[in-house]
Amino acid sequence: MSVDERHASSDRIDTGLRDASVPTSKRLSVKSLVAYGTMAFPLAFVGLPIYLHAPDFYAVTMQLPLATLGSVLLALRLVDAIQDPIIGDLSDRFHSARTLILALGAVMLGIGFWMLFHPAEAFPVLWFAASVFICTTGFSVVSINFQALGGLWHTTSAQRTRVTASREAIGLVGLLVAAVTPPVLTQIVGPSRAFHWLSLGYLPLLCIALWLLVRWMHATPLDLPARREKQESWASLMKNRWRAIFFGLVFLNTFASAIPAVLVLFFIRDRLGAESYTGLFLLTYFLSGALSMPIWTAAARKFGKLRAWQFSLAAAIFTFCWAALLQEGDLAAYAVVCALSGLALGADLALPPAILADHIEADGKQQQASRLFSVMAFLSKSALAVATGLALPMLGLFGYHPNIAMTPQLNFVLSVTYAGLPCVFKLAALGGLLLFENDLKARRSA
Repeated sequence: MSVDERHASSDRIDTGLRDASVPTSKRLSVKSLVAYGTMAFPLAFVGLPIYLHAPDFYAVTMQLPLATLGSVLLALRLVDAIQDPIIGDLSDRFHSARTLILALGAVMLGIGFWMLFHPAEAFPVLWFAASVFICTTGFSVVSINFQALGGLWHTTSAQRTRVTASREAIGLVGLLVAAVTPPVLTQIVGPSRAFHWLSLGYLPLLCIALWLLVRWMHATPLDLPARREKQESWASLMKNRWRAIFFGLVFLNTFASAIPAVLVLFFIRDRLGAESYTGLFLLTYFLSGALSMPIWTAAARKFGKLRAWQFSLAAAIFTFCWAALLQEGDLAAYAVVCALSGLALGADLALPPAILADHIEADGKQQQASRLFSVMAFLSKSALAVATGLALPMLGLFGYHPNIAMTPQLNFVLSVTYAGLPCVFKLAALGGLLLFENDLKARRSA
């Protein structure tokens, strides 16, 4: 698009949307997909270092009790989920300042990440809480606006799956790098300096991703709302039938996936007796998810996004029904489970955001894009919190505790909770997709 065309498009923001008057390419270029999706790479670093490595770092270097660190993380996780709709609301209200919002979020993310691994010895618990809060808030600001921009990209419905699939594939690669880098750095420079070098390398990576995203944003046609459009209330936004059905099924499916995510380490160690292979299993799972993106893009193009999502749920149910039957030492079989469930992960990451983006365009909800994507973020975090709060206490009621001698009864309970229970919720989500398929295909508000 030429400079003059971009200025003309900007002028149209005041009166309506960039729609048919802005030419849409039949196929998005790989360059534009990479320029947009690169931000997913540094965003992927926030999850594992904060919730897996940071507690160990503070426990070892600052001698803080794990119970204290866990309580702080749980409280901040709840705050993090609650603030997502607020961030989405503010991002929509001030959408004309999206560049500034992204920059502010990236600054908070970078500062919080640096603070986290450079603790103050005088007040380590307070420092830990403050740095996690700043980091996760910055992450939410960037990720919500980042996803909203993908949903506002002026392109065809068929191309939206490529947008979300490429973004999530880059994110999964970032997740793999985030998982591998700390142990490698620990071997090279030692545990006390590993996270210093990780955060030192993270800052320029985040700056480059932000620069690419802002350049992409100003050079790409986006379906932006009129500045004079009145902001819709949350009550009006969420009582809509299409969105109630869609978000309900998203939560059901996300909750089903969150249960094995919470229990996977326990299942591998205590049920399969394969703790030393944990890294390999996780690598297989996430790599399979990243490699599956072209498959789901093609399936969505041929059968439609809803049908492709139904296929993925059926595949996940079949895979996890099988996982419930695994016995101690079934390493090869579990590796196959990881590979097949990784395929379903790819669909869960790529298809629902593309379906929501289609709805935003069809229903003219560009003014609400950040809020609608913030709901997805809220549901994801809430599902993980609910899964943690239900699965672990439920296992405890049956006498299971991590790393204890397993009895046949405990093996059965752990297998059913890890693999059988998610199948029930996945089956309910699949049934909902089939039952309400016509409602969701309409895409517009009912």
